[in-house]
Amino acid sequence: MEVGNTRSRLTKVRARRGFTIIEVIVIIVIIAVLATLVAPRLLGRIGQSKQSVAGANAAAIASAVTNYMVDCGAPAGGTSLEMILMQRPTDSDAAAKWKGPYMQNADQLKDPWGRPFMIVIPGTKNADFDIVSYGNDGRPGGEGEDADIIKP
Repeated sequence: MEVGNTRSRLTKVRARRGFTIIEVIVIIVIIAVLATLVAPRLLGRIGQSKQSVAGANAAAIASAVTNYMVDCGAPAGGTSLEMILMQRPTDSDAAAKWKGPYMQNADQLKDPWGRPFMIVIPGTKNADFDIVSYGNDGRPGGEGEDADIIKP
């Protein structure tokens, strides 16, 4: 008789190990409520962090352009950052003074939204030049995540 009692006890213990459907539903509801409360706050932080990264990257590019200008002089207006910082100038005088490349790779010349930073010569904010990213929307102006980043 003990064998039968042992089997029935094991069966009851195994049956109690799982969750009931009500318990699973309650857990899913709790997770959903937490996600709806936390997600908007985290998504807002992502935009702020991209703005911060864009500002830091623009400052690093501005430093590299300043190094270029010390070596070779002011670049011509309308020249891309990739031509200034990554490629040897075609002018023989500037080519002899060029000590580049001034950035490690061309991916460093893109903002966190995947668009290239631009150089504005002469600058609207600074005398010599501005390094500009138009933010998340890619258009001049805007606020928050869409705000323009202008450095140095």
